[in-house]
Amino acid sequence: MTEKKQLKATIRARMAKTGERYTSARAHVVGADDGAGAAEAPTVDHGYALRGGTHPESAGIANVLANLGVTAETTGAPLSEAMVFGIGGGLGAGYILWEFAEHGTRELVLGFRNQWQYPSRWVEQALGRLGVPVQVHHTGGAKGAAARLTDTLARGRPCLIWPDRQLAGYWHLPPHLEAPGGHPVVAYAERDGRVHLDDRNLRPLTVERAALDAARARVVSYRNGLYVPGPAGGELPAAAVRQAVRVGVAECVEHLGAASTSFSLPAWRKWARLLTDTRAAKGWPRVFADRAGLAGALLSTWEGIEPAGMTGGNLRGLYARFLDEAAGLLGSEALAGCAGRFREAADAWHELAEIALPAAEPVFARLRERTAAVTEAVAAGDDGRERAAAAAAELWELRAGLDRHLPLDGAEVDRLFAAMSGQLARIHALEVEAVERLGDAVRGDGEVRPVP
Repeated sequence: MTEKKQLKATIRARMAKTGERYTSARAHVVGADDGAGAAEAPTVDHGYALRGGTHPESAGIANVLANLGVTAETTGAPLSEAMVFGIGGGLGAGYILWEFAEHGTRELVLGFRNQWQYPSRWVEQALGRLGVPVQVHHTGGAKGAAARLTDTLARGRPCLIWPDRQLAGYWHLPPHLEAPGGHPVVAYAERDGRVHLDDRNLRPLTVERAALDAARARVVSYRNGLYVPGPAGGELPAAAVRQAVRVGVAECVEHLGAASTSFSLPAWRKWARLLTDTRAAKGWPRVFADRAGLAGALLSTWEGIEPAGMTGGNLRGLYARFLDEAAGLLGSEALAGCAGRFREAADAWHELAEIALPAAEPVFARLRERTAAVTEAVAAGDDGRERAAAAAAELWELRAGLDRHLPLDGAEVDRLFAAMSGQLARIHALEVEAVERLGDAVRGDGEVRPVP
């Protein structure tokens, strides 16, 4: 092994163990301490700086604005991803168990962002609160959509698009996962028939143009969506940023405190119940009575919760960083105290991921390691394409085998479900308390109570 390969292997091992995203794991391994999780300056590709990130929507907006030269008057610097995330409304809660009967697989989808079911709406909301103008296009026809993207990139304007993850190709997902959806990425250049994308990668990542056009057109709910923030440059007034923070915090409190069992905190209580409910049609004891597809559900639980996955994880730590920044911006000790509560919630989610897919079981440890290997390779862009393909091939082959023959007997599965249910109940209680404390820092008019 070369020294470079040894470093990547060490980083992947840490990602699999801790659930950290590549940049955080790398920072711990190489000793970086610059707050961004990377020792070197960002790679600049066709004039666009690849800054990485955690969560697709908030990282995409933060990265585009930074590359446009937009700064905040409060700091004189670009907005952090955490600040964008909080201003957009912060956290959400949601749980869906998909069953693909034809393929014998089951996939868990967890919603951790406010309005997680409406990704494009969230982007418009966040940019609107910041006062950043955005051109929005939803072109139905393939030729018109392709022409619009070509023109946008030719003018040097980075834009947010929503390709289907499976058809985009670089995550190397199996065919049966075509069409369920994807997350936004930034398109910023086109050269030699390939589009350059920012999906929190740290090195240039490109997709063949025809494949990207097909991926953009595949998902009906946001077919050919294209969002062009701008114009370039400018400073966001301090008063506007502070007000956006206040509105974002107030919305997070209202949203998480609602009664919905699909999009608010009661979703966790519902999931906790379903894990041990032997009578409900969607109860896990009934759904997984033969244990078929359970490995995939457990892996998607781990991947959905941990930042090492495709979508940024449970996001509670990211929100805590937002509250730290918001506390300083608004002079609110109450917000600073709330940040600690959400860090406790993030730790509790990590514990749930450990319960669901324990590294002590060798085959589960391998699932985690291969998932981390795919994420690490995608972060490396085109340079990691072959590694990503090889890691994904092994991952999905291993997962398919475990979906058919899980190395747990019925009693062990019952204990697993009970442990997961108990931890989810704890998470629900922690987050209810965290939201109540956050609500105590918010007046009825949506303003955060300042320090006297």
